[in-house]
Amino acid sequence: MSASLAELSGQVVRLTEELLRAAPLDERHLFVMGVSTSEVAGKRIGTAGSDEIARAVWEGARQVQKRYRYHLAFQCCEHLNRALVVERKTAEAFALTPVTAVPVPRAGGAMAAYAFRHFQEGVLVESIQADAGLDIGDTLIGMHIKPVAVPVRPSKQQVGKAHVTMAKTRPKLIGGARAVYVLED
Repeated sequence: MSASLAELSGQVVRLTEELLRAAPLDERHLFVMGVSTSEVAGKRIGTAGSDEIARAVWEGARQVQKRYRYHLAFQCCEHLNRALVVERKTAEAFALTPVTAVPVPRAGGAMAAYAFRHFQEGVLVESIQADAGLDIGDTLIGMHIKPVAVPVRPSKQQVGKAHVTMAKTRPKLIGGARAVYVLED
């Protein structure tokens, strides 16, 4: 991997670890990533997909995921209705129903296509309710985040040339004036 691609991978590692400090995840959790490799390269989303950039992001994402053991999902582009690539074991663990399509760079996006080919056994699912997410290039991952999403401000707001947003989730606060949210000792 070239120095600049290694740098992209390192940026993904740093941002993901930053998010995990705000939202600790483990094998019980889903983490969603939306990635426009075109935006990372400084181009308009959907115009310049890159397998090399996808590989750099993949390597950074998997490095952290293997350490914390959460489940990882990569969002496809709108040509596959923002379906998600997950490992079959993730689909089974979260009772997600696989759908039939194979993401390719021009219909699904370079990142989702790369993930589909490189997961142990990649499958496509229509939707998830992730516990946290990293959006590289304004790919609109919000539809796959549990309510209530809470923004996490990254120390660096870009990967390559792509804008980055991050979110964690928390349970809804329900009740009224007499509701209690923390059990007192």
